[in-house]
Amino acid sequence: MRPAFRDQSGVAKYRHEVLGVVLRVAVAGRREDRRADHAQSLPDGQPAPVLQVLARRRDHEPFKSMWALPSGPLEPSESMEEALARHLAEQLGLGSLGHCEQLASYSDPARDPYERTIATAYLGLLPGDEREPVGEGARWLDVDSLPQMGFDHHLVVERGTSRLRAKLSYTNIAFALAPAEFTMATLRGVYEAVLGHEVDVTNLSRVLKRRGQIARVRTGSQAGARGGRPPSIWAFTEDSYRVTDPFAVLGPGRPS
Repeated sequence: MRPAFRDQSGVAKYRHEVLGVVLRVAVAGRREDRRADHAQSLPDGQPAPVLQVLARRRDHEPFKSMWALPSGPLEPSESMEEALARHLAEQLGLGSLGHCEQLASYSDPARDPYERTIATAYLGLLPGDEREPVGEGARWLDVDSLPQMGFDHHLVVERGTSRLRAKLSYTNIAFALAPAEFTMATLRGVYEAVLGHEVDVTNLSRVLKRRGQIARVRTGSQAGARGGRPPSIWAFTEDSYRVTDPFAVLGPGRPS
């Protein structure tokens, strides 16, 4: 029987925690934390970019030994954003995120079998060239092949992934996932990893340049994967979130 979660005076008691859905796109050459049987490759043999979420293996009950999102209680003296930053730093050694926004609240009375817990989840993004987490037991997990997770955390990951996919079409949120400088082929990989379908690199370049989201920085020093002239190197023109086209939709192969 689930406890009533009330104190001696009959007042309902609950715990308020923050959850972090920290996502990145692992680009080619950063697959040391992926299982080989799930790794996909590009035509040139390089590993394909993949959307990943940061998780920790629990060392205590409930859900001991299962994967879970970084989380922790909200203290009376701090905001939820401050609590999230504290737990990410203490548990994983993470500093600032490329982008962070409140995602949703979860209040199912049965979500935590030990105590009444209300969670406020945040979506956080990191570029694919960010250093690895240093927290013990932490790992980047492929979103498209998640293992079983504790609590309702698989639902939280799904919600965060859906939010990111939607915003990729009509905002500049990709700046928080891409390296500081990139080729258009690399940026296409970021979009494809998040959206789950192919994106035409020519159309992507045209749309982002028309919106003023990216600017050419220089010419690369090495030829492309298929030879020929070195590709152009690009960068996002802003490092803060902005709605760029509220009615845009990125469909398979053709941004508009």
